[in-house]
Amino acid sequence: MSGHWEHFAHGADIGVRGVGATREEAFEQAALAMMAVVVDPHAVRPTERVDVECEASDDELFLAEWLNSLVYETSSRHMLFSRFSVRFEGPRLHGAAWGEPVDRERHRPAVEVKGATYTALRVTSEGGKWLAQTVVDV
Repeated sequence: MSGHWEHFAHGADIGVRGVGATREEAFEQAALAMMAVVVDPHAVRPTERVDVECEASDDELFLAEWLNSLVYETSSRHMLFSRFSVRFEGPRLHGAAWGEPVDRERHRPAVEVKGATYTALRVTSEGGKWLAQTVVDV
């Protein structure tokens, strides 16, 4: 696997960045970076699958919609996720997230992500790699 995720400095909020060999992998890694703001992803067992679909007119809006859909699923289902899958089909993103219900003692969530913003929102292909980044509000 050539993809990875990372955080980048941004004032009071937190930048998340996913890098991958494909646009899909970069989106998956961005989701992992966002979840790593909350919890160590290695502490989350991928035992339950949640399907996510969204629509957008361009890659940047797709990233914001994808991440905000995951924020919604995390909050409404009281779950944390550690594995993600993304597939694009025209103006639709078909995604899945695997995780488990929050166990506060075991997971020790650090903060709550309120949403992905349009700040530093960028999806691009550079040097044979895809980059997907934004700032999340915590």
